[in-house]
Amino acid sequence: MTGVPASAAGGTSSANGAPASAGSGAASGGAPSGAMSGSVSGDVPSGGVSPGGASGVVESGVPGGPKPARGAKVVAAAVNQASVWNIANFLTMLRLLLVPGFVALMLADGGYDPAMRSFAWAAFAIAMITDLFDGHLARTYDLVTDFGKIADPIADKAIMGAALICLSSLGDLPWWVTVVILGRELGITLLRFLVIRYGVIPASRGGKLKTLTQGVAVGMYVLALTGWLATLRFWVMAAAVILTVLTGLDYVRQAIVLRRQGIAERMAASEETEA
Repeated sequence: MTGVPASAAGGTSSANGAPASAGSGAASGGAPSGAMSGSVSGDVPSGGVSPGGASGVVESGVPGGPKPARGAKVVAAAVNQASVWNIANFLTMLRLLLVPGFVALMLADGGYDPAMRSFAWAAFAIAMITDLFDGHLARTYDLVTDFGKIADPIADKAIMGAALICLSSLGDLPWWVTVVILGRELGITLLRFLVIRYGVIPASRGGKLKTLTQGVAVGMYVLALTGWLATLRFWVMAAAVILTVLTGLDYVRQAIVLRRQGIAERMAASEETEA
């Protein structure tokens, strides 16, 4: 077989997808078998070239090219992850820090000093404004972080809960209003976690209107208002309570529908797999 051209021997080997033997290596110029250290174990995809260059090692079983580096996805995720130290998270932390200051101002001098109540209203207003901006900034400029996802809802509930509890403890607001609003907020938050395996309940326009109405109503109660303004704040709070209940029921309905759809999709996928 010494008369067989080396190109013919090599062509047969590559056509079969098998590594060249020591004999074919000798026929192609007597190269030692150690020179074939870059050979591939297993089937080599046609046209596959190792990103390593000189080493020539090609990952097997990947159609259309080599596999990416083992840690490439992890590195990409780390690069894409926004830094915790961004403006959106700063506003969230500011809202959390305002809570104890707000409580101290509300309860100063027995809670009936108009000047202290005005300062408390300013702190509450700043917290509500930052609530409107931090989420928008995080989504618009790709600043969403795991810290923000956890801290933002905590900050929202903390400032509103502190205001309601202070108002009820001072006798300015009935306790049943505080229980209804806080019970709804905590209940819907828990409901979201329970159905998150099936999907996410989106924020509705009614929910946003509820949040705005609650903020206006609580802010009016924080101020020491008298006369027709005191009457007006009563009706604004009544509207906030109604929206709180109605949107809460709507979220419950959405959660039930989402759960049923999720179960139906899982059953359909299971049946397809068994078939």
